[in-house]
Amino acid sequence: MADAYDVLVVGAGTGGYSTALRAAQLGKRVALVERDDRLGGTCLLRGCIPTKALLQSAAVMDTVNRAQEWGIKASGDPDWSAVRAFEDKIVDKLVKGVTGLIKTRGITVLKGTAKLLPGPALEVDGQRVDATDVVIATGSAPRLLPGVEVTDRVITSDEALAYDRIPGSAVVIGAGAVGLEFASLYRSLGAEVTLLEALPGLAPLEDEDVSAEIAKAFRRRGIKASPGASVKDIADTDDAVDVTFEADGKAERVTADICLVAIGRGPVTEGLGLEDAGVALHEKGFVSVDGQLRTNVEHVWAVGDVANTPLQLAHVAFTEGYAVAERIAGETVPDIDYVNIPRVTYCTPEIASVGLTAAQAKDAGSKVATAHLDFRGIGKANMLGEGGFVKVVSEQGGGPVLGVHMIGPHVTDLIAEAMLITNWEAVPAEVAALIHPHPSLSEAIGEAHLALAGKPLHTA
Repeated sequence: MADAYDVLVVGAGTGGYSTALRAAQLGKRVALVERDDRLGGTCLLRGCIPTKALLQSAAVMDTVNRAQEWGIKASGDPDWSAVRAFEDKIVDKLVKGVTGLIKTRGITVLKGTAKLLPGPALEVDGQRVDATDVVIATGSAPRLLPGVEVTDRVITSDEALAYDRIPGSAVVIGAGAVGLEFASLYRSLGAEVTLLEALPGLAPLEDEDVSAEIAKAFRRRGIKASPGASVKDIADTDDAVDVTFEADGKAERVTADICLVAIGRGPVTEGLGLEDAGVALHEKGFVSVDGQLRTNVEHVWAVGDVANTPLQLAHVAFTEGYAVAERIAGETVPDIDYVNIPRVTYCTPEIASVGLTAAQAKDAGSKVATAHLDFRGIGKANMLGEGGFVKVVSEQGGGPVLGVHMIGPHVTDLIAEAMLITNWEAVPAEVAALIHPHPSLSEAIGEAHLALAGKPLHTA
């Protein structure tokens, strides 16, 4: 460990391992420092991958419960141990894949806890390791409400992924992506679910029409949602958990088997020695970076959830990791356009968006035109028995598409086309001229742009 490296990366999550893989590909001598037993970080071990594995099991349960809609007689019950086994199998497979890539690229893995030193350098479990560049990629962890501690019944997403049983009832605090996904999961597996959100609507960062639609969809599913709710107390009584909150000026209390706190994530920086090394932190504890992801300390960078950038998403971390590796290698890489990065939520129905909402576009000074395509006008969506919509926001007068917002079946896959549309500044007429296969869900994107171009097909 006395040898010097070109690049030292702290944290083997999506931001860290993407930085390491790309830097090694560019000929750099790279070491990756990780204190967990396995590589992969939050996304692979405690986030995206295990959550979506559980949601796939939930989707199968939903299909079984609705089988008669398609003329199939079926019934079934969730086997939680088998569901967890499926989750673990997916995680294990992908961890092995990443670990194999790290080895193949010749990256050294240093197991231990790191502390940043001037130089830059790291102290890893008491030993100094020097480097030309250091990349901080330590990620994030779930936040708790003030005064609340994790118990057997008061949990975060970390504990939920390894929980030993399916709850009969759950209170979920927070209606962002994590809260919506777990509320959806628990409901699919048969739990009574209450969803509390401090802001005025569910999915509060999405377009207002999407927020209203997910509220209606959850209501149809039997999920009790209270936006504008202020949580006053969470009490674990050993055999249940009592949550007291205030909504619409009234004090209410709900009792459930568990309470999942999903109010956001904070940066993992404790013990890293960032302040002692002179690295500036944002007021909320995230590492301050410029548009190139440089900290204020020369040759020290930050990527992923730990950095003070707009989006805490795995695909953002990948993008940031690649960009930093290439900049370290001397390549010119433009600042990342965070507005035109897709945002996805895997609840039922799914939510996906890219670009500006109508309100954001207006606030930015644009004169806005919108088109709203109901999925019920699309044959394939009717076969799937799902509704929802595609909403396209553009400049008036045939100007470029500024944003695409969707809720409905498989929109987390459809958003890739929308990403190309906004990033290439396509205008509605250009997209309308493209031919989408029939019958397919992708027709919804095509037809929304046909409508915006003034020549709707299956809509009035």
